[in-house]
This record gives sequence, structure tokens and C-alpha cells, in this order.
Amino acid sequence: MTSRTLAAIAVAGMLGSATVSGQRGPAAAATKLPPAVLAMACAPKAALEVPSTPLRVTGGQDSSVRHSHSPGDIITINGGSQNGIEVGQEYYTRRVLVSDREKITRETPATIVTTSWIRVWAVDDTMSLATITHACETVDIGDYLEPFSVPEPPVVSSNKPKPQRDNYGHVLTGEARRRSFGKGDFFLLDRGSDHGITKGAQFVLYRNKVQAENFLYDIGEAVAVEVTSESSTLQVTVSRDAIQSGDLVALRK
Repeated sequence: MTSRTLAAIAVAGMLGSATVSGQRGPAAAATKLPPAVLAMACAPKAALEVPSTPLRVTGGQDSSVRHSHSPGDIITINGGSQNGIEVGQEYYTRRVLVSDREKITRETPATIVTTSWIRVWAVDDTMSLATITHACETVDIGDYLEPFSVPEPPVVSSNKPKPQRDNYGHVLTGEARRRSFGKGDFFLLDRGSDHGITKGAQFVLYRNKVQAENFLYDIGEAVAVEVTSESSTLQVTVSRDAIQSGDLVALRK
């Protein structure tokens, strides 16, 4: 009996006789996570090289082929017990976004969008079924999986040192490669722990108007919510105007 047949039997056994065109999973339980934590879980990340994506969303349990899925839908993933997957495990689903025809490099990083996190519902040898616990946006065929963990909000000091000068990072992109941001939004920074940044670090954001004999314009503030060696995810805490890709970022240190 093939894995596909076993998956079909699992669905039939769990759902009984379905009379709708799309088979639905159990209603997603409330996450009970604070809004700030939910927002952090959905925040974008940067990728300086092509991520490994062995586990992916490969379809759904519907009478027709659908590319996108939402909470309540049953989705299929291309891994099962042979991959160490067990019922009840949770995973993020993520998507790689790149600029047209650009390779993923340190100079042209990709944006990693978190589309949801899911809970495994049924498993056979080579495939599994899962339901969407929380959706950041639609879950599409091809989204890849990473183990889920609840993000921890950063501890932000009440002390605000002066921002460093002449050592500026730059605002990159945000969710869905957005290039404009306001208070509460997340964006990517081209600096990380290799540059002295830690989770909870505070920043001042500047606009360089390229005007002779004039100061940089203080456009806002941000805090680091996630840090890797060469990039960070920041959340805007103060916005005096729209913050844009290319604006300067100075670490308070």
C-alpha cells in the first residue's frame, strides 16, 4: 500500500464521510499567546544564502488543486515517520522572497516570510497531514518547514546611550519585501552579532537627505527582536515619518 493511499485512509478515518469539496481539519484552538509574541513569530528574517528546504507543503486535501490554504484546511507535507515526524509536532511554514533575477548573497539577501505555524495531525512513512494553528498569511504549496518555538520578547533597558556615529547600518526590507515602515512594523537590518548587536539592542533611525552642511534627520527608533551573525530583525518603536529602505540605522552603545 502506497504512502498516498495510507494518507487517504487516514483522512477518511479521521473525517468520516465529508460532504464538502474541501476536507476540513479540527478547528484551530486559540494560541493564547500575547499579540506582541504573535507579531514577533510572524516577523520577517533575512537569508544570506539559499536555505535548506527538505520539508515542504506539497498540497491539500481538496477535490481540486489549490495553491493557497488557510486555518481549518488540511495540508500535506512531504515527510513522515521516516523523517522523524510525529503527531502533535509543530512547525513554522516559511517562504523565500527575492528580487527578480537576483541571486541570494550577502549583498542581495532574501527575505524569509513566516506564513504560519502548523500542527501535525496524522503521519505515515513518507507523508503527513497537518492543520494550520496560526496564519500570518496564506500557506502556499512550496512553503518550507522549520521547527516551531515560541519567540521570547527582548529585554529592553530603560537606559538609552547615545547612538554611534559614522558606523551606520541600513534598513533593508520587511514583510513581503515591503520598503516603507511605521511604528510597530518589523524590518531587516544589514548588521548582526558580528557587529556588536544583541537582542534588545536599541537604535536611532536617520534619513540622509544628501544636503550639504546639514544634519541627518532623526526619523525614529527601533529595537532588535532577533539577531543572527550578519543580520537582525528590528521593530519600529518610534516613527516621526515613514521609514524607508536605505535609511541609516545607528546602534545606541
